[in-house]
Amino acid sequence: DSEREARKALVEQIGGTLFTIAKDVKIQVEFNPAEVAAYRLIGYENRMLAAEDFNDDTKDAGEIGAGHRVTALYEIVPAGQPTPGPEVDPLRYQVPQSLTTMAQTGEMMTVKVRYKEADGDTSALLEFPVTDDGKGLDAASDDTRFAAAVASFGMLLRTSRYAGDATLDSVLRMAQDAVGADPNGYRTEFVELVGKAQDIADAMQAEAAAEETAEEE
Repeated sequence: DSEREARKALVEQIGGTLFTIAKDVKIQVEFNPAEVAAYRLIGYENRMLAAEDFNDDTKDAGEIGAGHRVTALYEIVPAGQPTPGPEVDPLRYQVPQSLTTMAQTGEMMTVKVRYKEADGDTSALLEFPVTDDGKGLDAASDDTRFAAAVASFGMLLRTSRYAGDATLDSVLRMAQDAVGADPNGYRTEFVELVGKAQDIADAMQAEAAAEETAEEE
């Protein structure tokens, strides 16, 4: 609906649309209980893949086009930290499963990617162990921080109970600080969108306060 959108669809992303480099791409993440007490995938609630479907080549999945990449964000609670929500009583007839020796390697998780060649029918598996370098969000890349801002904005729009202490103001500041190299102006456009949402929210809050004051008088 604009020149910018037309350029994005017909020039910058046309290669990924026309040329599929991998099909039935599936991603599975296994967290190490020795490092992570709890985790939650942000978004994708309606596109969750059953664990048993990961190795099933008859189950369809997504396609990856040339020049495309996929980002998944997880919220985690480090091991040893209290987990949100009510506590669960210990099991009477079972004991927690013991950990393997790999749990003591310091790895936080293993990311598995299964895919088929564009003209193939048998999938291949890639595995990537990931460790935590202990850095905070401020030390993360512009891409990671901007993705976190977008995810937080989405949760605020949905009034998600997982939004935590995120606010439109915090999202705006995070996005502004992470714009980085923005040759096509998409990140700047997002910052402007959040700014408009902030203005609308402020106006609604001011209107509600005025109505409350009028009722008291």
